[in-house]
Amino acid sequence: MIKIYNSYTNKLEEFHPIHENEVSMYVCGSTVYNDMHIGNSRPIVFFDVVVRFFQYLGYKVRMVSNFTDIDDKIINKAKEENVEESVISERYIASILETYHQLNCLPHYKNPKVTENMNEIISFIELLIQKGGAYVVDGDVYFDVSKVKNYGILSGQTQENLITGARISENEKKRNANDFNLWKETTEGKKWHSPWSDGRPGWHTECVVMISNIFKGKIDIHGGGIELKFPHHDNEIAQAEVAYNHAIANYWMHNGRIDLNGVKMSKSLGNVIMAKDLLKEIGYGPYRLLLLNVPYHQPLNYRQELTNQAINDYDKIINTKKGLIYKLQIEKNITDYKVEKITDSVICSIREEFINALSDDFNTANGLTALWKLIKLMNQLSRQKEFDVQTIKESLTLLDEMMWVYGIDKVINPLNNEDLEIVSLWKEARNNKDFLKADEYRKLLNAKGIML
Repeated sequence: MIKIYNSYTNKLEEFHPIHENEVSMYVCGSTVYNDMHIGNSRPIVFFDVVVRFFQYLGYKVRMVSNFTDIDDKIINKAKEENVEESVISERYIASILETYHQLNCLPHYKNPKVTENMNEIISFIELLIQKGGAYVVDGDVYFDVSKVKNYGILSGQTQENLITGARISENEKKRNANDFNLWKETTEGKKWHSPWSDGRPGWHTECVVMISNIFKGKIDIHGGGIELKFPHHDNEIAQAEVAYNHAIANYWMHNGRIDLNGVKMSKSLGNVIMAKDLLKEIGYGPYRLLLLNVPYHQPLNYRQELTNQAINDYDKIINTKKGLIYKLQIEKNITDYKVEKITDSVICSIREEFINALSDDFNTANGLTALWKLIKLMNQLSRQKEFDVQTIKESLTLLDEMMWVYGIDKVINPLNNEDLEIVSLWKEARNNKDFLKADEYRKLLNAKGIML
């Protein structure tokens, strides 16, 4: 039974999907005015593991993450470059999708854009006005937070102590200080015609509409970074309560932020590490291990030492896998190691530990503990004189399962004929006690990444 820490109730709860063996998920995506930095990538990587683990257990998963492709920051960047907003948004959508791919993320069910949902957004705002949850002032539309008794339930704040402010600043048109903008009249940037004015929507309305359009009702899981709890997710819930009488999702999940050497990482502060740069430097395997070695709800303080450790850890995993795959091929001429069923009691217990760890609020750190137990066992198997083919195949099969769930999977190609010939010469030199020659052959193999 999977348990999830639900940010909505602040409790660890058993997961019960709306539809049996199916999971519907929505994770807030990027505002596309720049490339993705590693802080932005944490929810993408973590929720990719959530999807993978559900699929590993046999669930059908529909995972959606949006692109906010109309926003003041996009407009400002377009003005700086003297181009249309769409040039900016499409450039960075393409860049971010490529980053998803380089991160080895599974394709999402959908990646909706705000600009593709404008008619539905306008209709939704009209619905809120009809239901008394919104009001019009001089071409702008505001949500009336006084109409929602539990406003601020996600962040735990009250009407009295809420910190106001979002992407659209306060003004004197509001009835209440905490009311937020649903539609604003604008004279600059791309705008759409509405019953109230020519303008564009407020940030908080967009996700509610896209979720409704795609899933046609309440979803299982809504996720995002901790910084989105207030005001964004609180405002999403408030609108859904008025429009649909529900809180959008049964389970709300929030990942902790990433700091850089103890300081909050943000584009405005200029202390960011771009995801594509780190990926180019270390690859997706170490990158994902770096993020997944800490429970998702905890903050992660990025340091160079953590990167170095992740690189070393990934190399150990890959080298262990390579070593046993090559051992099977060299000793027994076996290149297909997959087994249908794992029967070894020790390997079965490691698999159970792994599943239990991920079932407990997707504790990726504890899951890695199980993975390292398997690596230790595999290294022991590689040193045994008696060649246990079945156990080696089972251990490799489980390692592939674990690596796939973490998205650190990597195909190891069998040795080719040239490599096998060098291995044969290495064996012959050893048998003849020509250790200098054997060392030469070993160095040739090591240069190819083949460790004997």
